[in-house]
Amino acid sequence: SKATVSVLNWTVHTRPHQIKMAAKRDTFGDQVPGCEPSWYQGQPSPYYHDGHRAFRAKCRAFVEKEIEPFQDKWIAEGYPKELHVKARQQGVMPRPKEIGGNDEWDPFYELIMADEFSRAGGAGVMGQSAINSMALPPILHHGSDYLKSLVVDDVAEGRKHISLAISEPNAGSDVGAVATKAIKKDGFYEVSGFKKWITGGLMADYFTTLVRTGKAGMFGLSLLLIPANTPGITIRKMETQFDNAHNTTFITFDKVKVPEKMLIGKENQAFRYIMYNFNHERWLIAVGGARSARVCYTEAFKYAMQRKTFGKKLIDHQIIRFKLAEMLRMIESVQDSCEAVAYAFKAGMKDHELGMQCALLKVNASKCFEYCAREASQIFGGSAIVKEGKGKIVERLYRVVRATAIPGGSEEVLLDFSMRFAAQKAKAHL
Repeated sequence: SKATVSVLNWTVHTRPHQIKMAAKRDTFGDQVPGCEPSWYQGQPSPYYHDGHRAFRAKCRAFVEKEIEPFQDKWIAEGYPKELHVKARQQGVMPRPKEIGGNDEWDPFYELIMADEFSRAGGAGVMGQSAINSMALPPILHHGSDYLKSLVVDDVAEGRKHISLAISEPNAGSDVGAVATKAIKKDGFYEVSGFKKWITGGLMADYFTTLVRTGKAGMFGLSLLLIPANTPGITIRKMETQFDNAHNTTFITFDKVKVPEKMLIGKENQAFRYIMYNFNHERWLIAVGGARSARVCYTEAFKYAMQRKTFGKKLIDHQIIRFKLAEMLRMIESVQDSCEAVAYAFKAGMKDHELGMQCALLKVNASKCFEYCAREASQIFGGSAIVKEGKGKIVERLYRVVRATAIPGGSEEVLLDFSMRFAAQKAKAHL
C-alpha cells in the first residue's frame, strides 16, 4: 500500500516503512538552515543513534551552563582545572572503552564532544581535553604497566592532565629535527633542551616528551613521560595571537633527571609512535575547525538577515548570498569528511592507515575556516574589527584561524606528505 505525504506543496507517494523512518528524524539546537550539522536539523544519518543524541544534549547543556557565561573572565585568567572533573561527573567526558569505559563509546562520541566544545566560539575552554586525548595514546599503546598505572586513571577521571612536548624552537613540523637530548647515566636520563608552543603546559601534570637518545634524524628519537614538577623544568606562558583561556607555553629542561622506567615503548622508536598519533590529532583539529567555520557562517547569516544597507537587507544582495553559500558548501563538505574518518576509525582502521585522509582533511578544514572567517568579517564590516558588539565572536574567531592551520602540521607540509604517501603506495600498482 502507498500513502500520500504533502511536503512543501509537493505531493510525494511513499510507503508505510518510509513514513515510519521519517518519523524518527529528530531536531536539536538551532534550526536556521546550516547553523547546525545536518543530523541536528532532521536529516537522517547512518552514523548516530539515541546514545549519541543523549550525549549531544549533555554536551550542549554543559557548554551553555558551565562555559559560555564565564568565557570572557577565563580568557583573562585561564579556566579552572576543576572544570574537567565537573565534566566527568556530568557525563560529558566518559571514559573510552579502551580504558575501562562504556563499550558503546565510539569515535562519534568524541566527534560530538569536540564539536560542541568548539561551538563556544574560539576561547579554548576545555582545550585540555583534546590535548589529553593526544598525549595519552602513546602510553596506552606502548607504555609499561607502571606508566599506565601512574597516569591513565587520573587523566581519564579529569583529576590530572598530560600534554605533548614535541615542538621546539627549530623543530616544528620537522619532527625529525628535534634536538632536546636525553643522555642515559646511572639509571636516569638527563634531559636538556627546549620545547616551544606546548599547549596546556601550565595545566599539565605530565609531559609526553620527545627527546633525542640516538643518532641524528627520525630514528634516534624516544618518548619519556616526565612529571611537570620535576626539578630543572621551567614553564612560562607565551602570549598568542588568539584569545586563550587555555595556555600555550615554552618549556626549558635543564639537566632534568628522569628515571629509565619513564621510557615509553622502546628507545629510538618514538618517531613511529608520534606519526601514528598525529592522525588522530589532525582529525580532532578538523572537527573543531569545521564547527568554528559553522559559527562564522551562523553569525554572518543571522546578521545578514537583520542588517540593512542601501535600502535593503544584506541577505537581499546577491553577492552576500553567494558568500554565505560558498561558506556553507565548504562547511558541509568538511563535516561529511570528518564523519567519514570517524566511521573508518569505528570500523577498525588503524591511525597509520588514515595518514593521507587525515592530512587532507585537516587542510580542507583550516582552509574552510579561513575562508569563512574572512567572509564573515566582510559581511560584518567594521563590527568585525572590534572586540565588542555584534561582531565580537567573528573578530575572535578570525584570530584563531592560524591556530587551526599550523598546529598538527602546517598546510604545506601536510599537502606534500599526502602526495608522498600516495606516490609510495602507487609503486605497488604501477
